[in-house]
Amino acid sequence: MNQIYFTGYDAVHPDDFIFDVSEGYDCYLLLITSTPAGFWIDGQIEEYPSHHAILYPPHHKIWYGASGEPYGNDWLRFASDESYVRLFPLMARPFPVSDPAYCHSLIQLLTWETSPWTAALCTEHQAEEIMGIPSNTADNKRNRFAPAEDSQTVSQLLRILFLKLREDVLHHAASPHDHELLMLRRQIINDPQLPWNVGEMAKLLHISTGHLQLLYKQKFGISCMDDVIECRLRKARDLLIYTDQSIAETAASCGYQNTEHFCRQFRKYVGITPGSFRKKR
Repeated sequence: MNQIYFTGYDAVHPDDFIFDVSEGYDCYLLLITSTPAGFWIDGQIEEYPSHHAILYPPHHKIWYGASGEPYGNDWLRFASDESYVRLFPLMARPFPVSDPAYCHSLIQLLTWETSPWTAALCTEHQAEEIMGIPSNTADNKRNRFAPAEDSQTVSQLLRILFLKLREDVLHHAASPHDHELLMLRRQIINDPQLPWNVGEMAKLLHISTGHLQLLYKQKFGISCMDDVIECRLRKARDLLIYTDQSIAETAASCGYQNTEHFCRQFRKYVGITPGSFRKKR
């Protein structure tokens, strides 16, 4: 038996967004992120790239938030006594989603399928009240409220979604290098300006470069060098906003020896030049 309480897709929140429910809910909460995000894991905040999922069981602390840029996700609050939910192999820990577009479509279908049970589409203000989010922090224009009895279609969609997510969890099962990978990623996030390269990273974990790249992509959903670039550009954005450093000084502070290369990479990933970004902010 399943009961969908609240569901939504393409939720968008500002870059200072934090959601904190210390006692959790009386039901399950499933999130699938579309942007980088931070999660409270084992007493500290861990940063994860986009396209990760997390299932919070009832009465479990919930803490997640933006990671230096606007935060987005699809989400589902629901009750279930189905074994594919109760016995889900990973609770309250993020894991990469191999096919986010497919899972996004399933969340959309669940949202649409519950609409006959809904008196009206939630407004942004109603969504804020439902979720307990302070004013002006939510942009959830596709939320629906559905405290209704189960239906065969909803159960089938939920089952398909969880079987897909279960495959992802089992495919990305913990490896003996998990702790070292997390420590490596924390170093990259804290010091992206260092001269990172795959060979030196592999030496830190005492594995081959090919094995490192495979494990890193499986663990975080992004290649190790792409992660370095994203962390460098996140730092660059902060420096352009909050300091008076020149473009060349910003490039050097973020680990770039060539300012032109920095500008090209910034434009490729951010969409505009560093100078235009500074003017817009």
